[in-house]
Amino acid sequence: MAKYDAPRIMRDLLLTAGIGINGNNPWDITVHHRDFYDRVMRGGVLALGESYMDGWWDCVALDQLFDKALRARLDKMLKGNLQVAWHAFTAKLFNLQKRARAHEVGRRHYDIGNDLYRVMLDSRLVYTCGYWRNAKNLDDAQVAKMDLVCRKTGIKPGMRVLDLGCGWGSFARYAAETYGAEVTGVTISKEQVALGKELCKGLPVDIRYQDYREVTGTYDRVVSIGILEHVGYKNYRTYMEVMDKTLKHDGIGFFHTIGGNVSITISNPWTTKYIFPNGQVPSIAQLGQAMEGLMVMEDWHNFGPDYDRTLMAWYENFERHWPELKNRYDERFHRMWRFYLLSSAGAFRSRSIQLWQVVMTKPGSLPPECRLV
Repeated sequence: MAKYDAPRIMRDLLLTAGIGINGNNPWDITVHHRDFYDRVMRGGVLALGESYMDGWWDCVALDQLFDKALRARLDKMLKGNLQVAWHAFTAKLFNLQKRARAHEVGRRHYDIGNDLYRVMLDSRLVYTCGYWRNAKNLDDAQVAKMDLVCRKTGIKPGMRVLDLGCGWGSFARYAAETYGAEVTGVTISKEQVALGKELCKGLPVDIRYQDYREVTGTYDRVVSIGILEHVGYKNYRTYMEVMDKTLKHDGIGFFHTIGGNVSITISNPWTTKYIFPNGQVPSIAQLGQAMEGLMVMEDWHNFGPDYDRTLMAWYENFERHWPELKNRYDERFHRMWRFYLLSSAGAFRSRSIQLWQVVMTKPGSLPPECRLV
């Protein structure tokens, strides 16, 4: 049987999205290695990312490339290899986000270096989507997002608030300083706990190194901003049961999460391997099923395009500070992180993924007094 013509197939696929090879547009691909085509055809999206990390190809505007590619659904046309198939098999067979594995993403992503996150993020170290409606810069967008959460959940002075997946304590600190709340935050990153305790010193904030499934006690408000992406489809119900268990009967629950347009049981294999181990984006159907009988959905807000703008701001910060980071991180990491930030921006720009904020109460409780924004 004749060998398939990988370069021709790749060129034809890319042209359907208006993407050229060695062209003059900022979204065109420049190929440096002759085996690039065959590698990507055999290895799919995993090989696409790895070959970029290896310097086999370049693109002036990766964000524009992925926006165009995802709008044309090119990711569905690239067949994966045996490694990707094995990942799919294990995701179905095993609970990749079980408690024994929960701390892996903390070690491999959040603990890689506070120096990186200090220069990439805003001044408050918020590592989730900002709210850009009236914001002029990243700092403003993150403060607006945290204030939006406080207003949606009606936080008042003296309330006990649980922050599931608290990161460096950014929201906990804001809710304590601005709204007078007493906040308990949990995270699976030791580096986040250490720095978070330092940043929240003197405030009624308790930051703990703890998995969300280990939390006890009851709270007036239970908030999670960017943890559901690490929970996994086999644990969405467990997550909602934790929300139910820790929330007072008349309390308000809230989550802020990246969301997908379709239900999946496996994630992008490149992102899983290099950025967020065992990560997974939930769908409306999956979250709705997990909430069923436990929670009343009061408000579902989508502002996914704001994540595009947030990611581009992070990317600009990262590139601007790369000269001071490169003594610790090598060029392959540089290309990996660039691929991560810009491909994610393209995914939100193309509306392939969303950003949801959901407000919930318990069945039988009174409607929340706060007015949803």
